[in-house]
Amino acid sequence: MEIIVIRTSMRKADLNMMAQQQFGDMVKAVVDVEQRIMAIGGELHSDEEAILLEQGSLQKNLWGINLYPERPLPEWIEFDSMINVRPSGGNRSRYVERAEIRDAVTAIVNRLVQD
Repeated sequence: MEIIVIRTSMRKADLNMMAQQQFGDMVKAVVDVEQRIMAIGGELHSDEEAILLEQGSLQKNLWGINLYPERPLPEWIEFDSMINVRPSGGNRSRYVERAEIRDAVTAIVNRLVQD
């Protein structure tokens, strides 16, 4: 599947279609919290991360998530990715540990994905 960088918005129905074609109920995404954009459609978060890095994003601003478009809003974003492991930046696990980063990612995703 082609990796797409979302800068304005996309429909949740289209995201759901991508999820069904790729992993069944989930699509991987990487969010740039500085540029407020998101890459989706990669088989690995690192594939999406590479695209954003090529387009000028800084690695410290990139966070990997999984989106489950059919789940209710508080549960549809999963903060789990190997690219999130960066002990030197204070994140020692796959989970996004800082609440302010999770809040920023959630706000960006909710702005970019429209019903």
